[in-house]
This record gives sequence, structure tokens and C-alpha cells, in this order.
Amino acid sequence: MVKQSAYSFHLPQELIAQYPVRPRDRSRLMVVIRKTKEIRHHDNFRAILEYFGPGDVFIFNDSLVFPAKLLGHKERNSSVVEVLLLRELNAEQMLWDAMVEPARKIRVGNKLYFGTADELVAEVVDNTTARGRTLRFLLDGSPQDLEALIDKYGMMPLPSYITRPPEPEDRERYQCIYAAKKGSVSANSAGFHFSHALFKLMELQDIDKVFVTLHAGMASFRKVQVEDLSKHRMDADYFEISEATAQRVNKAKEERKKICVVGATTFRAVESSVSAFGYLKPAQRWTELFIFYPYMVRIPTAYITGFHLPRSIEMFAAAAFAGFDLLMKAYEEAIKKEYRFGCFGDAMLIL
Repeated sequence: MVKQSAYSFHLPQELIAQYPVRPRDRSRLMVVIRKTKEIRHHDNFRAILEYFGPGDVFIFNDSLVFPAKLLGHKERNSSVVEVLLLRELNAEQMLWDAMVEPARKIRVGNKLYFGTADELVAEVVDNTTARGRTLRFLLDGSPQDLEALIDKYGMMPLPSYITRPPEPEDRERYQCIYAAKKGSVSANSAGFHFSHALFKLMELQDIDKVFVTLHAGMASFRKVQVEDLSKHRMDADYFEISEATAQRVNKAKEERKKICVVGATTFRAVESSVSAFGYLKPAQRWTELFIFYPYMVRIPTAYITGFHLPRSIEMFAAAAFAGFDLLMKAYEEAIKKEYRFGCFGDAMLIL
């Protein structure tokens, strides 16, 4: 088994993209072919359509990232408190699961104030983990009113390696064009490369698109701390796969068409609901699946991902699909050829 430390490599800081390429589909594309170990390079993501044809299926995660990051302060304290809302526990009681910083200074009973004139107030009602807290928002209004205030004062939860502060444009940039169902605090960034124009070209080539939903929460943020990856416990994320999506994917499987998953969260959702006969099943439940090498892939035959930071959950998933040695070779080439890394970086297609 490959240990966690084997996924370490030197990544020059200047290769971590701080902004996305415009237009979305003009990022660079690396194609990694598992059977021949060949690595190909393209200057334009639209070249991806050269590898697909009529009847092939792309599976996307349509979860929408909400502005989950709030900056505020404690009562009678001017120092900044950062809160990352992870998921709503109870809409009527306005209870939320959250991560807080600085955690050591935020205790049960503390009140946290956000927004203009402290318009939004939350009380810490429980400790869940070292950095985790349960918050109750104190609002004389409806759950919809709370949602509006979070949307008003929240910022997009950009990864920590984005060293610039969040900007208003990130509400569009840190989001896939097809995102529809609010619930994620981490974007499925492999989908950033798809534009409306590219979707139209896919239609013209009779390439199908289907959607699953997986709301990415704590699992995307918690770092793997153990050397033996089999001992890492993944946090649970909620996902849904419709009957229509399952039927279309299974039809493609029977017809031996390519089935391409877009991003690690899509990969995780699909692989979390497979029948004993290897077919995709409809689902509405939680998953704790952690995908890492070695792994027997059951549904997809192609995988779109990015260039990820060392020892990240996304890198482990890419190695599970490509194979460890081939992925590390691809990353070595990516650094030499100065591909852009991170959520706003370039794309990789693994076939």
C-alpha cells in the first residue's frame, strides 16, 4: 500500500493559480492514457471533445457552493472571528454545524456577531470537534430570513492556498455554471472548465450530460493525518442519484460507451452507489467513502480532475483512477511544463 507521505512533492508557489482562466474552457488540458502510459498536452480544454463521441456520458455534480464563510467578533471583543458554516442541522431552530477560528477562544455560551451593526448573531451551543462548534442563530425571523443574511454577509469559502482575500466576483468564479442545489462549502472545481459554449458543442456531438448531487462539507477540509490511508475516516457527505441518471449511465455501460465523471465529489457519489452487478443505483443518503490507491473503479471509464496540492483528498482520488506511478509521472510533467495547480488551475483527463 502507498503511504500518505509518498504523495509529497515540491510545488512552486507561483504555480498555484489565484484566479481562473477566462473564458472557462480556455485552460490547458493534459490527457493521461492508462493503457499506454502516454501523456498528451493540449493548450485548450475544448480539445477534450476529441476523446468522446455520440452516446458517451459525462456525469456532473450539480451541488451549489453557498457563501459559507462569515467574519465577525465575540461580544465585547474587537478581534476577528472566522466561521465556516458546514451544514444546516435544523432549519426551524436555526442550528448549524460550523468550524471556527481561533477555536481555543470560542467556547460554549459565547455570542458571535456578524454584519453591519451586528445584524446577525449566533450563540455557541456545543463543541463537536477541536475546531467544530454547533451554532444557534438568534434571529427574530424565518429560516428564509437567515438564509438571506448569510447570503448578504457571507463570502465564498475559498481554499486556504488562495492567498488573496475573497472578492465579489468569486461568487461566480468559484462555481460551476450548472450548479443548482445549494449545500456545498467546497466547489467541484473540475467542472469550472465547462462553459455554456462547450455544453452546446457536446450537444452537437450527441454527448450526454447527467447530474448527481453531493454536498461537499467537512470531508473536503479535514486533512489526512495518518500514514496508512486505510486508517483515515472520511467525514460523511450527503448525496443523491436520480433514477433517470442511473438508467442513462447503465445504458451507456451496457453499450460500452465512455462514462466520464467530472471531479472527485462526482466520482465519490457514483462509486458510493453501485449494485452487486456493477450498475449504478439511485440513492438518497450519506457516504463516508474514501477513494485512494489501490482501488477497483466500477462505474466510470474516464475521469476529469485538476492538478491538486500534495497529499490532498483530490490527489488520492486521482491516483486511485490513474494508478499511483502514472499520476506521479503526470504531476512531474505538469510542474516542468508549468501547468497551473489548485481549484483555479488547469485540467487533467484520465482515460
